[in-house]
Amino acid sequence: MVTEIKLPGKQLVGILHFDSICELQFLEKLDFGLNLLYGTVTQDLKNCSNLNYLDLSNNLFSGSFPDFSNLERLGFLNLNMSGFSGTFPWKSLEKLTNLTFLSVGDNPFDRSPFPVEVLKLEKLYWLYLTNCSIEGTIPKEIGNLTKLENLELSMNYLSGGIPAEIGKLTNLWQLELYANELNGTLPTGFRNLTNLKNFDASTNYLEGDLSELKFLEKLESLQLFENNFSGEVPVEFGDFKFLVNLSLYTNKLTGPLPQKLGSWADFDFIDVSENSLTGPIPPDMCKNGKMEQLLMLQNKFTGGIPENYASCSSLTRFRVSNNSLTGVIPAEFWGLPKLDYLDLALNQFEGPVTSDIGRAQSLTQLHLENNRFSGQIPPEITKASSLGLIELSFNHFTGEIPSGIGELKKLNSLYLQENMISGRIPDSLGSCSMLNNINLAGNSISGKIPSSLGSLPSLNSLNLSRNKLSGAIPSSLSSLKLSLFDLSNNQLTGRIPQSLSIDAYKGSFAGNPELCSTDSNFLRPCSSDSGKSSQTRTIISCFLVGITILLISLALYIFMKRRFKDEDSSLKSNSWDVKSFHVLSFTEQEILNCIKQENVIGKGGSGSVYKVILDNGNIELAVKHIWKSDSGDRKSSRSSSAMLMKRFGNMPEFDAEVATLSSIRHVNVVKLYCSITSEDSSLLVYEYLPNGSLWDRLHTCRKMELDWETRYDIAVGAAKGLEYLHHGCDRPVIHRDVKSSNILLDEFFKPRIADFGLAKIVQASGGKDSTHVIAGTHGYIAPEYAYTYKVNEKSDVYSFGVVLMELVTGKRPIEPEFGDNKDIVYWISSKMTSRESVMDVVDSNIPGALKEDAVKVLRIAVLCTARLPTMRPSMRNVVQMLEDVEPCKLISIKVTKDNCSIKKESLEYEEKFKQNP
Repeated sequence: MVTEIKLPGKQLVGILHFDSICELQFLEKLDFGLNLLYGTVTQDLKNCSNLNYLDLSNNLFSGSFPDFSNLERLGFLNLNMSGFSGTFPWKSLEKLTNLTFLSVGDNPFDRSPFPVEVLKLEKLYWLYLTNCSIEGTIPKEIGNLTKLENLELSMNYLSGGIPAEIGKLTNLWQLELYANELNGTLPTGFRNLTNLKNFDASTNYLEGDLSELKFLEKLESLQLFENNFSGEVPVEFGDFKFLVNLSLYTNKLTGPLPQKLGSWADFDFIDVSENSLTGPIPPDMCKNGKMEQLLMLQNKFTGGIPENYASCSSLTRFRVSNNSLTGVIPAEFWGLPKLDYLDLALNQFEGPVTSDIGRAQSLTQLHLENNRFSGQIPPEITKASSLGLIELSFNHFTGEIPSGIGELKKLNSLYLQENMISGRIPDSLGSCSMLNNINLAGNSISGKIPSSLGSLPSLNSLNLSRNKLSGAIPSSLSSLKLSLFDLSNNQLTGRIPQSLSIDAYKGSFAGNPELCSTDSNFLRPCSSDSGKSSQTRTIISCFLVGITILLISLALYIFMKRRFKDEDSSLKSNSWDVKSFHVLSFTEQEILNCIKQENVIGKGGSGSVYKVILDNGNIELAVKHIWKSDSGDRKSSRSSSAMLMKRFGNMPEFDAEVATLSSIRHVNVVKLYCSITSEDSSLLVYEYLPNGSLWDRLHTCRKMELDWETRYDIAVGAAKGLEYLHHGCDRPVIHRDVKSSNILLDEFFKPRIADFGLAKIVQASGGKDSTHVIAGTHGYIAPEYAYTYKVNEKSDVYSFGVVLMELVTGKRPIEPEFGDNKDIVYWISSKMTSRESVMDVVDSNIPGALKEDAVKVLRIAVLCTARLPTMRPSMRNVVQMLEDVEPCKLISIKVTKDNCSIKKESLEYEEKFKQNP
């Protein structure tokens, strides 16, 4: 006699046949939780009438869940994250009066009001209805469920206030209401929840003070961030002996924090940023040595950093920027071993950065800007080998830049402007091969500009202005492609390299009277005969001016004649608005002259893309001409006038792309040089990427035999680009159309994220402002679009997971072999049942010895394409996971490259590969 079937967490794959299962008449317990089961649950479930325990959670089921009103003995029902959709049969609960545990959350059900049937289940101690599309208000009858210990209603569409009757639930130890649209104050009677340990009502519209919480002495975690709470933080919080997590950021709180906060507990996290809090930082929050993150930025705190924090070895993030803090930083604080992010910016700190910073081996970002720090930059800073950003600008630092700075191989940005630094620029700075930004302006740096700076492959901005630099400008700087370049107000001499003598750098050399140029009309011309008389120079100058005026007059005459000759041209308006986002070495007219049919290299739903070659082939650009969405006139033409003769009106794709890319600077995001608009025309000018898109190289006639190392590098680069969009911008940018055709490849097959016409910048309200517009491409669209338009960064993660699957398998997202209405995600999931079947999906062009590495990436892709957004990793985690599975490097490489293939042939593998063939 079978009474129980318990197979949780066995990685089972397949369909459950309830017609057979429910023939077991004495079956009381059925547990298939945490598997890979799929398909539908049929009406046969109602025949399992003796069931008192049913767990189908964490599976891949589809379709709606059937009526289960016959299961009157059921006491435990867990369907959490099971994949069911449609309308949930809430009425089936009416007869289930023995139910004590109900969890049906994290499923894409149809929107419905709060189910009144639940309110009659008075034996419930566990109710989990998070993320299942419930709308309306929380009924006051919720107070009838007095046995509840856990109540979770987060990530729904609940509005109105928190009912006062919730204060009757005195057995509650956890209450989760976050990410709804709740308003009003914490109700009177909330203080009765004296057993409450975890309370999260973050990301709502709640207001009023926190006084109702001062009686909840058992609180361990309190998260009320992104609301409108005001008043002071109750002083009683300082006596809470179990409180370890306090998150109150982005509210309207005032007054001081309780000075005993964290004194009694193993406090590990506090974030009270973006309030108006005052007073000193509580000294004992790391008293027990457990605190990991302290975030207090954008408040009005005063005083210094408590001495106790110098021994807080558990700290990973410490951010107190934009306050009124003062004093000297305790010496040992600089060397905290686990500290990853140190942000003391925009305060009034003073004193030195001590040599202890050399022990900060985990430190990646150092923000000290806009303070009063002084003394030398300690040479030991070069031992903090993880540093990616050093921001010391607007302080009083003196002495020289440490000569060993070249040891910081991960350094991306170095900002030392507006200090009193002297000495020379170290030659070793050119060894920081990942440097993207250098700003040393406004110091007293002398000597020559190191030629080694010209070898920095990713350098985007170089500002050495307002120093005492001398000597010639190194010719090696000519190879840099800089969006910001400033050497003004120094003591430089000699001839400016020819490639730098362009209008784009017109102001970059001002204040250097001894500089000259043979190609520039804004600098002193270089002369081989220094003895020429002033009179001769004057005559020559007058002659040149006269010739210039004559040529300009002739050009204007020709231009006007041509203009009036072509009265039908859309260029009849000469009012062009050029917005540049990088230094330009071309004019808008040069671009407009090249908008011709013969230069088209691509067409899409929103416009055409042209390849523009300028300066005798030295400049290659890609120009996107975006059509109005309802334009019916897209006729071919060979003249630029006709090509631009469409009226645009409002163009959201154009606006989105400009708004997104104009402020972004990242090596893996396509560079937007400028936008050119008139009443009739709108153009975007980008860097040209000669190897086209990843889609082209995997799936079209331009397909190439990409080796695994190249594919892996493309995956990591694209992931870092998305990571920057999600985590590195002031506000997260959601791309919303991540796909292989929007990942472009440069001449070295390094990827760039492109096409931001559907992108959305998340507003300051963060999670509450997810985008509500359907966007994306079939095969890449995340499944949450099927039941909600509220999408966020995790939708990009899903799409990127599909791209990873393309890279590993060489397949398109939709292929006939996957079956009707099936995609690559379904196909991959069906193959994850055994090692052999997983190996079969790897592209046959990837050598067998490297397929294990490819499968590791495929497993990351599966995580990215989890059905529920909450189960997907962030892009920051994706980058880390990809870097952790870096393939075995080749010691000797032979590269052959033609129009159809790129191969890297190994002569010998690393020793670790020999040990693990």
